[in-house]
Amino acid sequence: MLVSARKHWEALTKVPRQVSTLPDPQIGLQHFTVGSPQPFSGYETSDFYYTGFGVSQDIPGPGKLRLRAEQARQEAEAAQHAFEVQQRQVVEQVRETYFNLFYLKKTLAVLLETQGDLQSIERNVEAQYHVGMVQQQDVLKAQITLTQFLDEIEMHHQSVDQSQATLKAIIGREQDSPAIAIANLTPTEFSLDDRRLRQLGLSKSPTLKQAEAMEEASQTALALAKRDYIPDFTVGYSYEKTGVKFKDYYMLTLGAKVPLYFWRKQTPAVEQSALESESARADASSKRLSVMADLQNRAIALRTTQRVLKLYSEGLVPQAEATRSSALAAYRVNKVDFQTLLSAVTDVLRVKQEYYRTLADHEIAVAKIREIIGEQS
Repeated sequence: MLVSARKHWEALTKVPRQVSTLPDPQIGLQHFTVGSPQPFSGYETSDFYYTGFGVSQDIPGPGKLRLRAEQARQEAEAAQHAFEVQQRQVVEQVRETYFNLFYLKKTLAVLLETQGDLQSIERNVEAQYHVGMVQQQDVLKAQITLTQFLDEIEMHHQSVDQSQATLKAIIGREQDSPAIAIANLTPTEFSLDDRRLRQLGLSKSPTLKQAEAMEEASQTALALAKRDYIPDFTVGYSYEKTGVKFKDYYMLTLGAKVPLYFWRKQTPAVEQSALESESARADASSKRLSVMADLQNRAIALRTTQRVLKLYSEGLVPQAEATRSSALAAYRVNKVDFQTLLSAVTDVLRVKQEYYRTLADHEIAVAKIREIIGEQS
């Protein structure tokens, strides 16, 4: 897709020079005989005989070539921005897939850690059951919980493998290539205020630049349609060789294509261009509102995830881990029941899982904002 968009843009850059060049001249040959269709009839006897060579050149009305070149340049610029939009969308898609893969990998690691805790708990519960310290239902509950975690672990393995396959496809790797390494993430610092974000969005968004270029091209097309009320011209010159006894002829011709049927051609063309210009203007306005709304939503999501990350890292995660450690110690001396212990262990998993989900969402929001404002880093 990116290759196609780039080649389309590069192809359109070749158009302005073509449309700003005069039409190809016409070269003509005339052979005028007298008294017979045979060649050279009347060559020595009639002053009407001649063999002529001529050239003519069509000349568009004033300003038409310049407007055509300007319209082609604006369409090429729109194609360039369309390519940039697709390019940044691919980059953002890579980042989003990568961050989701980070979340899955981290969640899988926490699941495996929790599985180890549950296996240890299961052995402890069975030992206590054999000496009559706990009921059989605690053993069964431990076994059921462990089995549920095994199923969840397998599902996460599947999700990790599928995300790896998607990421390889996006960046152009073969599926049998080594797995893509996923590094640890730290929250990206991104502190632009809303006003600055809107300024960057309006000035640098490839989506808006594409819409604005198409709006300008439609306005140029309207100006060009109005210029079609002006006639195009033709200039010609010919040399006519007569017989040896007569003088040669020289002829200069000037012609004009008069827009005689303007109410059926030029006027509807202007009306069409005016409507298309209004459509392009409305489309640009709609995209501007959409981009600003998307940017604002991503900024809100970014600020929210920043607050939630701080809440998890400084409060919920340490508290959940401390509660688990306390519950494990208390259960060994029969100060808490099995359900309390199980809840403390699974709470650590869920809290860490939410932390990594929030971290991934934070990085996705940053990536999306950068894609909107046209930043790659």
